[in-house]
Amino acid sequence: MAQSEMPHAAAPPGSDDGHGGARRRDFLKLVTGSFAVVGVGAIVWPFIHSMNPSRDVLALSTTEVDLAPIAVGQAVTVVWRGKPVFVRHRTPEEIRVARATSLSELKDPQPDQARVIRDPWLVMVGICTHLGCVPLGQKVTDPRGEFGGWFCPCHGSHYDTSGRIRKGPAPTNLVVPPYAFTSDTQIRIG
Repeated sequence: MAQSEMPHAAAPPGSDDGHGGARRRDFLKLVTGSFAVVGVGAIVWPFIHSMNPSRDVLALSTTEVDLAPIAVGQAVTVVWRGKPVFVRHRTPEEIRVARATSLSELKDPQPDQARVIRDPWLVMVGICTHLGCVPLGQKVTDPRGEFGGWFCPCHGSHYDTSGRIRKGPAPTNLVVPPYAFTSDTQIRIG
């Protein structure tokens, strides 16, 4: 008997009739692909999560400052996000001089009232806007420049009692960070 003349044997039970195999193959591809995606996610997630800031860095995102011990005319330096922040309890005379200054005299015109939330407190990032030095003027014995505020000896920038640039190469005023009063004697920076 020739091969074409041989009778076809019946397919064993549970075998493929031609259509079920394609469905089974598609299902296996879907399951395999799903496991691959989950596996890649499980491997990549710890790497991505490691790029988030650590708890100690997040804790530094805000700084609380107690204003009660700061006497009139005194200044303190606190650290916020690794930067020095100057907090000065200004005298009535320092406030008067800052507010009497004409905006036309300023390199970076900004009224004193726009730089403070509540008198007599002035809060600024203590980094010179020229090359990132830390200006002098926080201690009573520090030189405060020609305008009674802060002086950056590196390149000669002079800031007034509102932290505004008055003389020297610095292009802008000392930056006022985001802060808020949480009570009459407490502020939160950041």
